[in-house]
Amino acid sequence: MTQDIATVSFLEKLRSETAQAHTSLERVPVSGAILKTSVTNEQYAAYLRLMYDVVASLETDIHPKIAMVVTDLDQRQKAKDIEADLKQIGCEIPVRSKAVFEATGNVGFALGIAYVVEGSTLGGRVILKNIQAVLGHDENSGASYFAGYGNKTGSMWKSFLSQMTQYVSETSCEDDVIAGANYAFTTIHEHLSAR
Repeated sequence: MTQDIATVSFLEKLRSETAQAHTSLERVPVSGAILKTSVTNEQYAAYLRLMYDVVASLETDIHPKIAMVVTDLDQRQKAKDIEADLKQIGCEIPVRSKAVFEATGNVGFALGIAYVVEGSTLGGRVILKNIQAVLGHDENSGASYFAGYGNKTGSMWKSFLSQMTQYVSETSCEDDVIAGANYAFTTIHEHLSAR
């Protein structure tokens, strides 16, 4: 029982101490555009291209650091979905322009980065509804990235949280995870704002 209370307490602290950076990221114009009923294919493609750098950097630079903690990373590869979506809507597959995330910091810091990008799959389901309604793209045709893990999105998120909090409990790296999450929110904000 104590373990469950500690886990809930840590996740509440993580959400609380990253709330400002999270809200700031949601206010970036390119992020807001894809939730509007006036979203265009060009805006959608621009967002996907930017997120491609984020997701590719996560998979290349961060996943190797957390592979011994998050054991199902092979099922969490999403860059290929963005590539498929861009191809489906008639856009070129981007060449990864830069590493968004520095492969620095310890495992806890890297878990904080992964927490932010994995968490975005939940919001992606909301974006999917708008993209489907306005542009006609769905999980099988141009919006597979935002479909997340389909009907497994919730369980995949819980699995990630479980693996992360287990590691935090064993290593007492709460502050590192929080620092990594704040770094990720801020870094993604800067990347999406630089276009």
